[in-house]
Amino acid sequence: QTGEKLHEFHGHTHKITAVASFSSSDVTEEKTDFIITASADRTVIVWDCTNGRQVQKVSCFHSTVKCLTVLQRLNVWLSGGSDLCVWNRKLDLLCKTSHLTDADNFSIFEVIFRLSASENVSEGWNILEIKRLFDHQDNISSLVSVNDLTFVTGSHVGELIVWDALDWTKQASECNFWDSSVHPDVQPEIKLSQSPHETSVQHLTSDEEHVFAAVGKGIYVYNLQMKRVITCQRTAHDSSVLHIEKLPNRQLISCSEDGSVRIWELREKRQLPAEPVPTGLL
Repeated sequence: QTGEKLHEFHGHTHKITAVASFSSSDVTEEKTDFIITASADRTVIVWDCTNGRQVQKVSCFHSTVKCLTVLQRLNVWLSGGSDLCVWNRKLDLLCKTSHLTDADNFSIFEVIFRLSASENVSEGWNILEIKRLFDHQDNISSLVSVNDLTFVTGSHVGELIVWDALDWTKQASECNFWDSSVHPDVQPEIKLSQSPHETSVQHLTSDEEHVFAAVGKGIYVYNLQMKRVITCQRTAHDSSVLHIEKLPNRQLISCSEDGSVRIWELREKRQLPAEPVPTGLL
């Protein structure tokens, strides 16, 4: 609420590549909030949010862990790098798959996995590949789950694809974030050329009605029902926007390579009052 720094965590030796949060669910203990961080130093650390202390560290990874996901209802969390691993809250490895052979780059296709409980109680969990999607034209750099029926992905060359999570078909796509002719409501910019760095979809987040995309230096709001970009801030930061999140009260928060964190407010466009129609009578 105030922007005051609460804690600063020190423990990684290289850049942090992913962050996730979760709360302890043990009814016998007081609820505790934790943060999980992954790094290019090939480690994952769990932190206690109340005091900023390191709780546990995992150093068994063969490559950079690029993404973390917490599945609250299953009481597990997943890490993705050269392997996709499933962990419990005590950081015990439950299962993993080694289908992700490219350890240093995002893939041009998406792999859909199914996580299920094993029939053998001692084995715990199974993770199986069930589908691969090849519709993107370049490296996939971001993914967000909208709801149980829909997820959205973004690529390095500025493609956004909306997917059906039941039959894995493409529902809609957007690939002209920077084109003012496609978004006439946005003030046009004079550009000699567009580099992939300026058009890359770095991060996606959603409130189930919209998808908020960090594209290059800008932030774009994509309406899922209308299937188009409805507003944007083309130059939200001086450098690439790395991460965005939806806040309450129609606000967004964004952070950038320029070292700044900014909060944005989403406002409805005001309609001009209608002019009275002359009747022709004096």
